[in-house]
Amino acid sequence: MNTRQAALFISHGAPTLPIEDSPTRHFLAQLGQDWPRPRAIVIVSAHWEAQAFTVNRQPRPGTLYDFGGFPPLLRTLRYPAATDAALAAEAETLLRGAGLRTESTHERPLDHGIWTPLLLMYPQADIPLVTVSLRHRASAAEHYALGRALRPLRDDNVLLIGSGSYTHNLRELRQDGSSVAPWAAEFTGWMDQALLERRDDDVVHWLERAPQARQNHPSDEHFNPLLVALGAAGDGAPPLKLHDDWRMGALSMACWRFD
Repeated sequence: MNTRQAALFISHGAPTLPIEDSPTRHFLAQLGQDWPRPRAIVIVSAHWEAQAFTVNRQPRPGTLYDFGGFPPLLRTLRYPAATDAALAAEAETLLRGAGLRTESTHERPLDHGIWTPLLLMYPQADIPLVTVSLRHRASAAEHYALGRALRPLRDDNVLLIGSGSYTHNLRELRQDGSSVAPWAAEFTGWMDQALLERRDDDVVHWLERAPQARQNHPSDEHFNPLLVALGAAGDGAPPLKLHDDWRMGALSMACWRFD
Protein backbone atom coordinates (compact mmCIF):
# COMPACT_ATOMS: atom_id res chain seq x y z
CA MET A 1 0.00 0.00 0.00
CA ASN A 2 1.47 3.34 -1.04
CA THR A 3 1.93 6.22 1.37
CA ARG A 4 0.13 9.43 0.45
CA GLN A 5 2.51 12.33 0.81
CA ALA A 6 1.65 15.92 1.67
CA ALA A 7 3.03 18.85 -0.33
CA LEU A 8 5.42 21.38 1.19
CA PHE A 9 6.18 25.03 0.70
CA ILE A 10 9.62 25.96 2.02
CA SER A 11 11.11 29.42 2.38
CA HIS A 12 14.72 28.58 1.57
CA GLY A 13 16.40 31.87 2.53
CA ALA A 14 20.01 32.65 1.65
CA PRO A 15 22.48 30.09 0.26
CA THR A 16 24.16 30.11 3.68
CA LEU A 17 21.18 28.25 5.18
CA PRO A 18 23.02 24.87 5.42
CA ILE A 19 25.95 26.35 7.35
CA GLU A 20 24.28 28.98 9.54
CA ASP A 21 22.97 28.59 13.07
CA SER A 22 19.34 29.61 12.60
CA PRO A 23 15.87 28.41 13.59
CA THR A 24 15.07 27.52 9.98
CA ARG A 25 18.20 25.43 9.57
CA HIS A 26 17.36 23.43 12.69
CA PHE A 27 13.71 23.15 11.67
CA LEU A 28 14.51 21.68 8.25
CA ALA A 29 17.06 19.24 9.66
CA GLN A 30 14.48 17.97 12.15
CA LEU A 31 11.71 17.95 9.54
CA GLY A 32 13.69 15.53 7.41
CA GLN A 33 13.96 13.16 10.35
CA ASP A 34 10.28 13.40 11.30
CA TRP A 35 8.70 13.41 7.83
CA PRO A 36 7.45 10.09 6.37
CA ARG A 37 10.19 9.06 3.98
CA PRO A 38 9.12 9.58 0.35
CA ARG A 39 10.15 7.25 -2.46
CA ALA A 40 10.98 10.34 -4.58
CA ILE A 41 10.78 14.13 -4.57
CA VAL A 42 9.42 16.53 -7.18
CA ILE A 43 10.65 20.04 -6.46
CA VAL A 44 9.97 23.43 -8.03
CA SER A 45 12.44 26.22 -7.22
CA ALA A 46 12.09 29.99 -7.49
CA HIS A 47 15.53 30.02 -9.09
CA TRP A 48 14.60 28.13 -12.24
CA GLU A 49 12.32 29.85 -14.72
CA ALA A 50 12.02 28.82 -18.37
CA GLN A 51 9.85 29.70 -21.34
CA ALA A 52 7.78 26.58 -20.71
CA PHE A 53 7.27 24.37 -17.66
CA THR A 54 10.39 22.26 -18.05
CA VAL A 55 11.09 18.82 -16.59
CA ASN A 56 14.73 18.01 -15.92
CA ARG A 57 15.82 14.63 -17.32
CA GLN A 58 19.52 15.00 -16.50
CA PRO A 59 20.32 11.64 -14.78
CA ARG A 60 22.87 13.11 -12.36
CA PRO A 61 22.37 16.86 -12.05
CA GLY A 62 25.36 18.88 -10.92
CA THR A 63 25.27 21.46 -8.12
CA LEU A 64 24.75 25.04 -9.32
CA TYR A 65 26.27 27.91 -7.32
CA ASP A 66 23.92 30.58 -8.60
CA PHE A 67 25.08 33.37 -6.29
CA GLY A 68 28.03 35.57 -5.44
CA GLY A 69 29.47 37.29 -2.40
CA PHE A 70 28.94 34.39 -0.01
CA PRO A 71 31.54 32.31 1.90
CA PRO A 72 33.73 30.13 -0.37
CA LEU A 73 32.79 27.13 1.79
CA LEU A 74 29.43 27.01 0.02
CA ARG A 75 31.11 26.08 -3.25
CA THR A 76 32.43 22.89 -1.70
CA LEU A 77 28.92 21.62 -0.95
CA ARG A 78 27.42 19.00 -3.25
CA TYR A 79 24.02 17.39 -3.53
CA PRO A 80 24.53 14.34 -5.78
CA ALA A 81 20.93 13.06 -5.91
CA ALA A 82 19.89 11.08 -8.98
CA THR A 83 16.92 11.91 -11.18
CA ASP A 84 14.07 9.38 -11.25
CA ALA A 85 13.76 8.96 -15.03
CA ALA A 86 10.38 7.21 -14.95
CA LEU A 87 8.94 9.84 -12.61
CA ALA A 88 10.27 12.63 -14.85
CA ALA A 89 8.44 11.08 -17.80
CA GLU A 90 5.27 10.73 -15.73
CA ALA A 91 5.45 14.35 -14.59
CA GLU A 92 5.87 15.53 -18.17
CA THR A 93 2.86 13.46 -19.24
CA LEU A 94 0.74 14.95 -16.45
CA LEU A 95 1.69 18.52 -17.40
CA ARG A 96 0.95 17.98 -21.06
CA GLY A 97 -2.33 16.29 -20.15
CA ALA A 98 -3.30 19.38 -18.18
CA GLY A 99 -2.75 21.52 -21.25
CA LEU A 100 0.31 23.26 -19.84
CA ARG A 101 3.11 24.39 -22.12
CA THR A 102 5.78 21.79 -21.34
CA GLU A 103 9.33 20.94 -22.39
CA SER A 104 12.19 18.83 -21.04
CA THR A 105 15.94 19.29 -20.70
CA HIS A 106 18.99 17.14 -19.98
CA GLU A 107 21.17 20.09 -18.95
CA ARG A 108 19.83 21.60 -15.73
CA PRO A 109 21.91 21.42 -12.49
CA LEU A 110 20.40 21.86 -9.03
CA ASP A 111 20.16 25.51 -8.00
CA HIS A 112 20.41 26.66 -4.39
CA GLY A 113 16.63 26.79 -3.99
CA ILE A 114 16.82 23.00 -4.31
CA TRP A 115 20.03 21.87 -2.68
CA THR A 116 20.00 24.19 0.36
CA PRO A 117 16.79 22.77 1.91
CA LEU A 118 17.37 19.21 0.69
CA LEU A 119 20.90 19.15 2.08
CA LEU A 120 19.36 19.75 5.50
CA MET A 121 16.32 17.50 5.15
CA TYR A 122 17.96 14.56 3.39
CA PRO A 123 21.73 15.03 3.67
CA GLN A 124 22.54 11.60 2.24
CA ALA A 125 21.04 12.65 -1.13
CA ASP A 126 19.69 9.11 -1.43
CA ILE A 127 16.13 9.98 -2.43
CA PRO A 128 15.73 10.32 -6.22
CA LEU A 129 14.19 13.55 -7.40
CA VAL A 130 12.73 15.39 -10.36
CA THR A 131 13.08 19.13 -10.79
CA VAL A 132 10.45 21.17 -12.64
CA SER A 133 10.81 24.81 -13.64
CA LEU A 134 8.48 27.71 -13.18
CA ARG A 135 7.35 29.35 -16.40
CA HIS A 136 8.67 32.85 -16.95
CA ARG A 137 5.86 35.42 -17.05
CA ALA A 138 3.19 32.75 -16.56
CA SER A 139 0.18 33.78 -14.52
CA ALA A 140 -0.45 32.83 -10.92
CA ALA A 141 -3.31 30.66 -12.16
CA GLU A 142 -0.92 28.69 -14.38
CA HIS A 143 1.42 27.98 -11.46
CA TYR A 144 -1.54 26.88 -9.36
CA ALA A 145 -2.52 24.62 -12.28
CA LEU A 146 1.01 23.19 -12.27
CA GLY A 147 0.44 22.02 -8.71
CA ARG A 148 -2.96 20.63 -9.65
CA ALA A 149 -1.39 18.66 -12.49
CA LEU A 150 1.29 17.17 -10.24
CA ARG A 151 -1.08 16.38 -7.36
CA PRO A 152 -1.73 12.72 -8.36
CA LEU A 153 1.95 11.95 -7.71
CA ARG A 154 1.33 12.45 -4.00
CA ASP A 155 -0.67 9.20 -3.97
CA ASP A 156 2.45 7.30 -5.02
CA ASN A 157 4.60 8.38 -2.06
CA VAL A 158 6.10 11.32 -3.96
CA LEU A 159 6.84 14.47 -1.93
CA LEU A 160 6.03 17.68 -3.83
CA ILE A 161 8.02 20.73 -2.71
CA GLY A 162 7.70 24.36 -3.72
CA SER A 163 10.87 26.18 -2.68
CA GLY A 164 10.60 29.96 -2.61
CA SER A 165 10.06 32.68 -0.02
CA TYR A 166 6.96 33.84 1.83
CA THR A 167 8.24 37.42 1.45
CA HIS A 168 11.14 38.45 -0.76
CA ASN A 169 12.05 42.14 -0.92
CA LEU A 170 15.82 42.00 -0.52
CA ARG A 171 16.18 45.77 -0.90
CA GLU A 172 14.27 46.29 2.35
CA LEU A 173 16.36 43.98 4.52
CA ARG A 174 17.74 45.47 7.72
CA GLN A 175 20.06 44.30 10.46
CA ASP A 176 19.29 40.76 11.58
CA GLY A 177 17.17 40.79 14.71
CA SER A 178 15.27 43.92 13.65
CA SER A 179 11.55 44.04 14.37
CA VAL A 180 9.29 42.91 11.56
CA ALA A 181 8.40 45.68 9.12
CA PRO A 182 4.66 46.57 9.35
CA TRP A 183 4.14 46.12 5.59
CA ALA A 184 5.60 42.59 5.81
CA ALA A 185 3.51 41.69 8.85
CA GLU A 186 0.35 42.95 7.14
CA PHE A 187 0.99 40.87 4.04
CA THR A 188 1.82 37.65 5.88
CA GLY A 189 -1.11 38.07 8.27
CA TRP A 190 -3.50 38.35 5.31
CA MET A 191 -1.85 35.44 3.49
CA ASP A 192 -1.95 33.23 6.60
CA GLN A 193 -5.71 33.70 6.89
CA ALA A 194 -6.31 33.20 3.18
CA LEU A 195 -4.40 29.92 3.22
CA LEU A 196 -5.93 28.62 6.45
CA GLU A 197 -9.43 29.40 5.16
CA ARG A 198 -8.56 27.86 1.76
CA ARG A 199 -9.48 31.03 -0.07
CA ASP A 200 -7.57 29.72 -3.06
CA ASP A 201 -9.03 32.29 -5.43
CA ASP A 202 -7.78 35.12 -3.21
CA VAL A 203 -4.30 33.57 -3.07
CA VAL A 204 -4.22 33.10 -6.84
CA HIS A 205 -5.22 36.78 -7.19
CA TRP A 206 -2.75 37.85 -4.52
CA LEU A 207 -1.37 40.75 -6.55
CA GLU A 208 -4.76 42.43 -6.67
CA ARG A 209 -6.07 41.43 -3.24
CA ALA A 210 -3.23 40.99 -0.75
CA PRO A 211 -2.11 44.13 1.08
CA GLN A 212 1.39 45.40 0.23
CA ALA A 213 1.76 42.65 -2.37
CA ARG A 214 4.43 44.29 -4.50
CA GLN A 215 6.36 45.62 -1.51
CA ASN A 216 6.74 42.05 -0.30
CA HIS A 217 7.33 40.53 -3.73
CA PRO A 218 8.75 43.02 -6.25
CA SER A 219 8.76 40.07 -8.69
CA ASP A 220 6.71 36.89 -8.71
CA GLU A 221 9.23 34.04 -8.82
CA HIS A 222 9.63 33.49 -5.07
CA PHE A 223 5.86 33.47 -4.51
CA ASN A 224 4.99 31.10 -7.36
CA PRO A 225 6.26 27.93 -5.60
CA LEU A 226 3.65 28.58 -2.90
CA LEU A 227 0.96 28.54 -5.59
CA VAL A 228 2.31 25.20 -6.84
CA ALA A 229 2.15 23.70 -3.35
CA LEU A 230 -1.35 25.08 -2.79
CA GLY A 231 -2.47 23.69 -6.14
CA ALA A 232 -1.25 20.26 -5.07
CA ALA A 233 -3.39 20.35 -1.91
CA GLY A 234 -6.48 18.24 -1.51
CA ASP A 235 -9.77 20.03 -2.13
CA GLY A 236 -10.72 22.05 0.93
CA ALA A 237 -8.06 20.54 3.19
CA PRO A 238 -6.71 23.28 5.50
CA PRO A 239 -2.92 23.64 5.46
CA LEU A 240 -0.66 23.67 8.48
CA LYS A 241 1.98 26.32 9.10
CA LEU A 242 4.92 24.22 10.23
CA HIS A 243 7.47 26.95 10.85
CA ASP A 244 7.65 30.71 11.19
CA ASP A 245 10.73 32.87 11.58
CA TRP A 246 11.91 36.26 10.36
CA ARG A 247 15.30 37.38 9.10
CA MET A 248 16.46 40.97 8.80
CA GLY A 249 13.07 42.46 9.58
CA ALA A 250 11.45 41.63 6.25
CA LEU A 251 12.29 38.08 5.14
CA SER A 252 9.70 35.55 6.28
CA MET A 253 11.00 31.99 6.53
CA ALA A 254 7.53 30.46 6.83
CA CYS A 255 7.01 26.84 5.77
CA TRP A 256 3.63 25.24 5.10
CA ARG A 257 2.25 21.72 4.79
CA PHE A 258 -0.60 21.02 2.35
CA ASP A 259 -2.54 17.77 2.72
